[in-house]
Amino acid sequence: MAIEMENDKASSIGSTFERRSETTDASGPASSARIHSIIRWISVILILGSILMIFRSLPFDQAMSAMKTWIAGLGFWGPVVLTLMYIVATVLFVPGTILTLVAGAIFGLGVGTVIVSIGSTIGASLAFLIARYAARDRVAKLAAGNRHFGAIDRAIGEGGWKIVGLLRLSPAIPFNLQNYLYGLTPVAFGPYVLTSWVAMLPGTFLYVYLGHVTGAAIGADRERSTAEWAMLAVGLLATVVVTVYVTRMANSKLKEQVSDETGTESFANDATRDESSGEASLETSEPRPNGNNASNLSGQTRTVLFVSIAIVMLAVATYVRVHAETIEKSLSGWFGPPRVEMTEKYSAVTSGPTVDHSQLNTLLQTYVNDDGWVDYEGVQKDEAKLNEYLEQIARAPFADLGRNEKLALLINAYNASTLKLVIENLPVESIRDIAESQRWDAVRWKVGGQTWSLNQIEHEQIRPNFAEPRIHFALVCAAVGCPPLRNTAYQGERIAEQLQQQTEYVHRHATWFEFESDESRLRLTRLYDWYRGDFKQAEGSVTNFAAKYSSELREAMEAEQSPTLDWLPYDWRLNGLNNQQPR
Repeated sequence: MAIEMENDKASSIGSTFERRSETTDASGPASSARIHSIIRWISVILILGSILMIFRSLPFDQAMSAMKTWIAGLGFWGPVVLTLMYIVATVLFVPGTILTLVAGAIFGLGVGTVIVSIGSTIGASLAFLIARYAARDRVAKLAAGNRHFGAIDRAIGEGGWKIVGLLRLSPAIPFNLQNYLYGLTPVAFGPYVLTSWVAMLPGTFLYVYLGHVTGAAIGADRERSTAEWAMLAVGLLATVVVTVYVTRMANSKLKEQVSDETGTESFANDATRDESSGEASLETSEPRPNGNNASNLSGQTRTVLFVSIAIVMLAVATYVRVHAETIEKSLSGWFGPPRVEMTEKYSAVTSGPTVDHSQLNTLLQTYVNDDGWVDYEGVQKDEAKLNEYLEQIARAPFADLGRNEKLALLINAYNASTLKLVIENLPVESIRDIAESQRWDAVRWKVGGQTWSLNQIEHEQIRPNFAEPRIHFALVCAAVGCPPLRNTAYQGERIAEQLQQQTEYVHRHATWFEFESDESRLRLTRLYDWYRGDFKQAEGSVTNFAAKYSSELREAMEAEQSPTLDWLPYDWRLNGLNNQQPR
């Protein structure tokens, strides 16, 4: 009896030890998985933070604005061009995420979704046809390297379009690769196209919505109220939740379908074709690793990948943050004018030397009418006087001038140099017809002993050194869409009054300003878009700045209306007499 009790006790201890060992073995991987999960989530947060830092450091708002301007300039062809770009990207294996975001940012949720849906469906259809009829052997070699394809091929053979639909909702295989792989399967073209179109809509809607929100966030669309931001955020969150839910359901259903149709439990058990017999056979040459070990290895690999991406993104974000100004300057030619911090560098002294602008004043009164239309042929005949004025301001004592004299000199120098540039290249339909190397970046204009380009005069000498956004309505680029060229020269003692008059003129004419109070719709010149940073520094927003010069808009805002903001078309035709029209 004692021996039996001892045996029972030993057995009990052994069982307890085994249970504890099992518990330890089970808890070990679970604990490790939790640690890996935490590390991955931290990595995701760091990645998102890095992306946000990059967005805040670089002129993405200008990039989006520049692209929107280009697309808008195409008129009816804008959506068509973006759709064609999407089709080409899909066929060439170029990820369409960026184009999807751009479509949402530029065209909004409705039109953006239509553009992406049409482009992705046509692109997917072309890729399918290429794989089936034009490049079957090459695509087949590509498919041989995909461990999922064997099971998918058999599942589609049994389940047809249902499997295609589930795969479109699942991230099991990249979108562009799917398009070609389906061309090797038995699925018919018609059901493939229809199913792909419907099943791609949730993902399309999500990314277009994300682009729409991103466009609003970086200022490419319009200013929004707090309530609108809240609605956008809630809508985005709801879209993400629904998309994730649909994707998970699709994954679950897909596994069931593939298991039912092929007799396998997962994509990992793909069968491979025996080339000599053409029959399916399972790979059995190597034993499968233990499930837990394989899972741990997969988890470790994902963790290393996430951490590596986070480290790289942090490094990139830090570099961008430190060198943001240099990077922005190098990109400014692509995305429009650089952002600057407007400050008052010069003291507003009333004594000291002045510059005589009478020669320019005479030219302007002779060859520019009251609405700013220029007789360029007349200026060309009187070029000698213009040259004399340019030679005079080249010798001006810039360093000794007071703040207002400096500003008047720089504005006049910009406008006079632009006149000279145009008459040198007549006849031209637009200043943009002049060779790019001779236009705004040509360092040739002498002012106060210095030689600058037109862009340097504006972006390096005026904007950073004068907290005066009204200069954007005084600098004239010789286009119809530019503010009108004033037919009197700017004078240091009257510069504030003249800038005020010029700004008020712009806001009284539909070429640059429209406000429909009934619809609460505000349309402004593109100058507000390109230089929105300057206007925001002055008044907090472009709408606030414009309201200073429109009593109707100001009253609407005081009544707590939040007008929608859009941009007027910018006419780049020459502001000559032959293009004269009502302002």
